[in-house]
Amino acid sequence: MRKVGGPVAAGLVFDAGTRADGLPAALSDPARLAAVAATGLLDTGPEEVFEDLASLAARVTGSGRAFVTLVDEDRSFWKSCVGVDVTEIAARQNPVRESFCYFLVGLGGAPFIVDDAATDHRTRDHPSVGPMRIGAWAGFPLLAPDGEVLGSFCVIDDSPRTWSAADLTTLETLARSVSAEIHLRQSLEAARQAHRLSADLAHSLQQGLLPPSLHPIPGLEVAASYHPASASGSSGVEVGGDFYDLFATRGSSYAAVLGDVCGKGVEAAKVTAMARYTVRATASQVLSPAALLGGLNTAMLAQRAPRFLTAVYASFRLTPGGLAGRVSLAGHPPALIRRADGRVHQVGSPGTLLGVVEHVRLADVRFRLVSGDLLLLYTDGACEARPRPGTPSGDRQQVFGDAELAAVLSGTRGLEAEATVKAIGAALADHHDGWASDDTALLALRVPPAA
Repeated sequence: MRKVGGPVAAGLVFDAGTRADGLPAALSDPARLAAVAATGLLDTGPEEVFEDLASLAARVTGSGRAFVTLVDEDRSFWKSCVGVDVTEIAARQNPVRESFCYFLVGLGGAPFIVDDAATDHRTRDHPSVGPMRIGAWAGFPLLAPDGEVLGSFCVIDDSPRTWSAADLTTLETLARSVSAEIHLRQSLEAARQAHRLSADLAHSLQQGLLPPSLHPIPGLEVAASYHPASASGSSGVEVGGDFYDLFATRGSSYAAVLGDVCGKGVEAAKVTAMARYTVRATASQVLSPAALLGGLNTAMLAQRAPRFLTAVYASFRLTPGGLAGRVSLAGHPPALIRRADGRVHQVGSPGTLLGVVEHVRLADVRFRLVSGDLLLLYTDGACEARPRPGTPSGDRQQVFGDAELAAVLSGTRGLEAEATVKAIGAALADHHDGWASDDTALLALRVPPAA
């Protein structure tokens, strides 16, 4: 590593040293430049998904400007520039020397946070502090699948300020959302160029829409599963719209969400990604599940999402006796609670599905789990399962419905969360002989029995 001197970035050390002009050598790295070009976003016009995410960042942080920026060897191109009045594509950029974004490239993708640009030793001599009215700047990297820094997701305040922890968490989450949108587009474009969406690619994309593992919660058993619908045509397996997530919100609170986007394929995958990352980005700010789902509805309408969505969202906290929370349903089947003695009952008030109408009817319903109790969230593949068309169903019900699901869940009395999810999956597979009529997602939370 070589130390950077001069007015460009006094006192900083860039990972790969500097070029002859004093800027980070990483700007000219061939692998990084290839990754930037592969996004297909350079010299393209504004798009709603990026505009909406940048607008959300500006609104949540209270800053005046927000940018989605791609950085090549010589310039910073603004794919989105909320708060800057430019319409021509040629004007949506500035020389890389005049952009703070090269700091993220030079520092290997580390966030770059400045509370007072005029006094910070790293930026006080930067040529854009005065002309661009940069009082404070906060940016997180946009990363390619292999880790190359594509650019930044950043906000600018005209005045100096101290960025709060909530501001930075929100920006980091939204930056990941932008990166995920770019990754998804690249994957889907590759599939279109090959004239087929293979089963392997569909599986890879589906896994990208689901958490690689559930967030562990001390004192609570958690388990989930996802089973795609069986292929019904020559196109092979398509990306489904079912998703789930479990994460910490703030303090000792957590959230679980499970949803079902109408349809399959590219458009359903886009809505799935947008919904999951929007929920994550706002969960720490919104305590009411109904209010959070209402906000997701607003975001879907603003982005003109091409598919509607049903969802169940539960916020909860651990208590000395178990777990206390609230649940809201948006056009989704009710959650099920299996008590320690095997009794099963529904929880949740029916609500409006999302992405169709502006004013939705949603309600919070409180629930509690104590020792041995389990909460099950599921998509309609678990309560509308049908045998393979054209095969005799014998003496079974044609549809594995609500009553059948409740009976199976009751029969799992005493089982841990993971064993319960497996037992339900086995019952569904037995009903439809291994042929699934719809995608099925399950998410279970269980309070372990007291010792």
